[in-house]
Amino acid sequence: MDEIGFTCVGVRAEAYAAFPTLVFRLRIAEPSPEGVHAIGLRCQIRIEPHLRRYDPGEVELLGDLFGDPSRWGDTLKPLQFANLSIMVPAFTGTTEIDVPVPCSYDLEVAAGKYFAALDDGEIPLLMLFSGTVFARAERGFSIAQVPWHCETRHRLPVSVWRELMNRYFPDSGWLRLRRDTLRELHRFKYERALATWDEALELLLKETPG
Repeated sequence: MDEIGFTCVGVRAEAYAAFPTLVFRLRIAEPSPEGVHAIGLRCQIRIEPHLRRYDPGEVELLGDLFGDPSRWGDTLKPLQFANLSIMVPAFTGTTEIDVPVPCSYDLEVAAGKYFAALDDGEIPLLMLFSGTVFARAERGFSIAQVPWHCETRHRLPVSVWRELMNRYFPDSGWLRLRRDTLRELHRFKYERALATWDEALELLLKETPG
């Protein structure tokens, strides 16, 4: 089997999924004339934060993730974004497939925290591939592994991420709290006759010395 290759040619925010989903458009090239019967493909996606610049507002928010900027030479390491598996149907030469990636807006997750801190620009991603290729042969088919060095890079526009989250969580986000903390916040909200959780948190922030 000739060398197989992967290229990410685009990404979009899925409009009609049950939960937030980015859809990566993946081009696969396998030049052997016999073609491919199927591929059991695995893909790992990593964020490469050291490959972009950050404005002062982003630097401040990313301190919670990477520490003081003076240490970023050591702490600005790749972040895990997704692990997924997908079946690629038969093709000869090249094909393009959609790769859906479920996304979380949980700010306890490192990738979610990173995305939420960005205002503009692009997010450098590295896509690493492995899996099993079932190729056509004169007698049935042959089996080979996707080489471990197969990878491609793509730059996800921050605007696409924000479009995705605005579809599912318009002008809002998620923050996980312990039950006892949530009960205390509930009591605080009730005692001050506040209508929303936003009002409770805003009042707490105002009452906290700067």
